[in-house]
Amino acid sequence: MVILLNGKKTEIGEEKTLKELINEKGLEPDRIVVEYNYQVLKQDEWEKTILKENDNLEVLRFVGGG
Repeated sequence: MVILLNGKKTEIGEEKTLKELINEKGLEPDRIVVEYNYQVLKQDEWEKTILKENDNLEVLRFVGGG
């Protein structure tokens, strides 16, 4: 299955939840925000969100600095 992840076509294999994808990519849930098909999702929605062909995901990471 192919989705759009941060503007790039990405093969993710079989059907999975957003939470599973985040874990596979090694992302830290407490340091990211996910926009799913142009809507920001709360973390408690990630496990219920099943990814589909051509979904559009934007993952934004928070980076500290000074």
